[in-house]
Formats: sequence, C-alpha cells, structure tokens
Amino acid sequence: MSTQDSADTNNTLEAGKSSEKKEKKRQLLGIEPIERQQELALSDKTLKYTTQAGSIPLRDEFGETEAEIFFTAYTLIGASTPRPLIFVFNGGPGSSSVWLHLGAVGPQRIVMEPDGFQPPPPYRLQANAHTWLDQADLVFIDPVGTGFSRAINKDNDKKFWSFKGDIHSVGEFIRLYLTRYQRWTSPLYLAGESYGTTRAAGLASHLIEHGISFNGIILISNAMDLRPVFFGRGDDLPFSLFVPTYTAAAWYHKKLAPELQQRSLTDVLKEVETWSERELTLALMQGDRLPEAERQTIAATLARYIGVDVDFVLGSNLRVNISRFCKELLRTENRSIGRFDARYTGIEALTVTERPDFDPSAYAIETPFTTTFNDYVRRGLGIETDLSYVILSMVVNQAWQWENGELPTTAAALRDAIAKNPFMKVFVAQGYYDLATPHFATDYTLSHMNLDPTLRDNIQVKCYEAGHMFYLDESCLTRFKADIDRFLAESWVQS
Repeated sequence: MSTQDSADTNNTLEAGKSSEKKEKKRQLLGIEPIERQQELALSDKTLKYTTQAGSIPLRDEFGETEAEIFFTAYTLIGASTPRPLIFVFNGGPGSSSVWLHLGAVGPQRIVMEPDGFQPPPPYRLQANAHTWLDQADLVFIDPVGTGFSRAINKDNDKKFWSFKGDIHSVGEFIRLYLTRYQRWTSPLYLAGESYGTTRAAGLASHLIEHGISFNGIILISNAMDLRPVFFGRGDDLPFSLFVPTYTAAAWYHKKLAPELQQRSLTDVLKEVETWSERELTLALMQGDRLPEAERQTIAATLARYIGVDVDFVLGSNLRVNISRFCKELLRTENRSIGRFDARYTGIEALTVTERPDFDPSAYAIETPFTTTFNDYVRRGLGIETDLSYVILSMVVNQAWQWENGELPTTAAALRDAIAKNPFMKVFVAQGYYDLATPHFATDYTLSHMNLDPTLRDNIQVKCYEAGHMFYLDESCLTRFKADIDRFLAESWVQS
C-alpha cells in the first residue's frame, strides 16, 4: 500500500469515527426559554407573574456546548426591586426539581390527601396558597441527567455526574442566569432538599470564591454530611442517630408501651435522644467488650423505645438497620413502613422476609408527580418536545462519582461560607418521620460544624410531624410557609 493509499485509508477511518461520534450526540431541548404571563388567584390576592421555561447551554473553554440545563423560572410582575431570588433543586443524586416545584414552592401544587398520602388517579394540580412566589422570584433547576437536562453525549456524563462536577455545573448555571436576566444585585437564596442540601452547602462555599454571596440557605431534609445517614460497615454512628426516628415511627403506629404512647411525640423524643446519645453510644463503642449484663439492659431499653421485641434487638447485636426495622415494626400485620415517610405502610407478600418488598412512601408519590408535571410542562409552560422528562434517574444515581471515593461532608464547606459571609442565614427543616435523613442525624451534623459561637444563631432548625417530604402534609406545609416567610424577612432587611 502506498503512502497516499495509507493516508486516504486513515482519513476515511477518521471521517467514519467522526461521523459515528456525531451520531452518538444526544437530542437536546435546544430552545430559548419560552415566556408566558399567568396569574394565580388566591383567597386574599391575585399574583400576576411571568413563567420562563427552557434550557441554558453549558459550554467548554472553546465555546462548544457540553450540556444544557433545563429550568423553570417564576417572576412576579410589577414587584418593587430588588426582589429576592431563590434557586431551588432537589437531590438524589439524579432527581429533578419536580418535588419542591409541585409539592411546596411553586404557584401550582399537586393535589394529595390532606396528610400527604396518595390520592386515587387521575391526578391534578391546584393553585398553591403556600407558594413562595409572593415573597421571592423562583428558579427551579434540573441538574444534568434529570428533567430535560442532558449532556451532549455519554462521554460528557462523567463530567457532570460527580460531586465536584455537579457543584461546578449548577454553579455555572447560576452565574449564567444572573447574567442573562440581570439579577446580580438581587438578594440571593438557595433551597435544596436531601442531596440538594449537600449541593447547596457546597455551592455556598464554591460560589463565594467567584464573588457570589447568598443572603440565605434553606436546607430541607438535611444530608450535608452523608456518613451519619449511611450504614457503613464497622460504623456505629448511624445506629445511634436513627433510634429517635424509629421511636417516632413506633409512636405513630402505636407500638410503644402505654406509658410512652400516652405522652406527646416531642416529649418522648427528648428522652430517647438523651439516652441514645449517652448510654447507647457508649455501649456500641465497647463492641464485643460490652459486659453481658449491660448488653441485656441496653437491648431491653432499646426494644422498649422502638416498639420491637427484645430478641430482635439482641439478634441485631444492638445495631438495628433501617431496612430491617421497616420490615420488623409491623411484621405481625404483614405490613412494612416507608423509608421516606414512616407513616406510610406497604402490603407485604410474606411475613418471614428480612427486608420490605418496596418503599411504600416512594411509590405513593412518584406516579402523581410524574403525571402532573408532564402535563404541566407542556400545557402550562409551553414546552413542546417528545423528550422524556426524567423525574428521578437511577442511571445517574448509580453512576455517580464521589470525591476520592468518599462520601462528601459539605457541612464544613457551609461553615467556611458562613465565616466568609457572616450575614448569611441558614434555615434547616426536618420531618420527624423521615428515615432517609433523620432529624437527630441533622442535630449531630450541625453540632459538629465547628461554627464560631458568634455565628451559631445564623442557623435555625424546625421539625415537622411528617416525613422526608413533610410539605406534602397540608398542616406541615402551612407551618413551613410561615417559617419561610419569617426566615426571608429576617435574612434580608430591605433598605
């Protein structure tokens, strides 16, 4: 083969590879945000606002599009400026922002049962009397791989599906939004749920290094540090921190002894938290060196506090795993309880299995939210596309890359951000029946931030009698909205 023939062959191969590579590019939404003017009629007022739904491309240093992030923004018409702006997202990793969008914060809210339980289909939306739009403009962000947000191809996924990649890409979106919509001088807030709190704390630290400071951070069902909520091998910490939520679940399902059951939930929890932090923690630290008599005493007390048989606690070596507890509490009734909300019950196939067949609190909400948002994004927001709106991606979740293979601890990042911007306030909201991010684990995380005493009042915590998405319960949502209104008023003093 001649040199020219070889070169022609190589060029043909390269052209084929280039063509093949182009074919692998994903279909993106690729449209400028669609704007509509709408209004929300409430009992005491009517809010006139603009919706903007679309995508903003993320480009590399050469100007080539690497991905695009889909967002939905709500801007009140005729409001005085500067007006607060809140960036809102959920967690996962791999979740779109639909849960906070249609569950608590946006102008439309999915109709659930009053206690937040699943209604029968068909599902529908209603005006949200508790929307935050009366207090601030809102931007809901779907990170890459969720919603309509996509990387240009599979090779780019790994750049965004990681702890650092996520922080950088969402941070870049925020910078671009502030620039395109001229909101640099607005009072700024972040609101994140679950892994979204990990992201929010990381963003607060990341963006202050790029000249962007926040008036406030809203952490919903906190997971800034993941170690306290993950049952790692050889790590006793979660076994102490989950106990108070086990107690709450047992109290709700009336499985506690009468002398505990007749007391208020918060009263019982104070007692259990003190015991778990002291006696149980010290016992678990001793491991196999724990004397048998003390082991029996600890087991009896733990069983009494969480509503199960003492033999189950002894058989668990005093370390009750969340999934085993979700199966055990109502085993005799052939029911399991929910991880995201322990009030929910699932119908089990068998009583003898070790773990629940499924999480009833997850399945009860996924279908209603999927159905209503797919309708709303097209008919309400004007997005016309055959692309699938990814509510929750397990592909993203399972492909996620942690920094150095370790679970992130962004409480330290939040501490640094507060130290650098001592005006920033933090509101933490928790559900007592949340077995995904228990409230006592949040107490542990906040008390281990090493925050200067002069800054500790920057953080306030509120707990509600519901689960991970406590705002689905109407009574909790009402209190949550009032708490958020006060927080916004306290964290931004209008000049």
